[in-house]
Amino acid sequence: MGPEAILFLLQPSFFCIFPLLFLITFLFKWLSTTPTTHRNLPPSPPKLPIIRNLHQLGLYPHRSLQSLARQHGPLMLLCFGSVKVLVASSIDATHEIMKTHDRIFSNRPRSSIPSTLLYNFKDIAFAPYGEYWRQVKSIAVLQLLSHKRVQSFRKVREEETDLLIEKIREALSSSSLINFSNMFMLLTNDVVCRVALGRKYSVGDVFNVGDCIPWLG
Repeated sequence: MGPEAILFLLQPSFFCIFPLLFLITFLFKWLSTTPTTHRNLPPSPPKLPIIRNLHQLGLYPHRSLQSLARQHGPLMLLCFGSVKVLVASSIDATHEIMKTHDRIFSNRPRSSIPSTLLYNFKDIAFAPYGEYWRQVKSIAVLQLLSHKRVQSFRKVREEETDLLIEKIREALSSSSLINFSNMFMLLTNDVVCRVALGRKYSVGDVFNVGDCIPWLG
């Protein structure tokens, strides 16, 4: 070992780097270890610090999840940052979640944004499972989604569907690319807005958030 190497080892910066590398190695091993055997959790792929399993989704999440299911089984636990997600990849596992243990998985995740915007989870989509949610669901089914009420808005759906078909026909005649995902999203938005608010809130092919929520415009 030459004098330059000895001088480098004696520099204060080296003594700062060494414990930092040790800490990073320790955190990586600790976070990437999944103690499923101690907590009786489903199997989980190895994780990275902070992002955990997020990097394993890739560009095509459905294919990545299928590949992970072949390795870890039809029921596995993924962690996206601090959020744990249970992934079911078989009919039997899905039946256990949706039928056998449906009440355990029926609650919605709680966060501050829907709590503030929806008056402390009073919306049917975010209300916790219980008597209140059953009452709201009953009102929605009987008053909003009844056969008579749905048929009363048939003309709106037909008009918006005709407009969608016309847009597709124009795109085909001009040999331009068709974004079906965007078209169907706009179709759904236009139908819901016309039914609920009496008018559409999209300008051309762009949805204008400021029309619905002025202070976001």
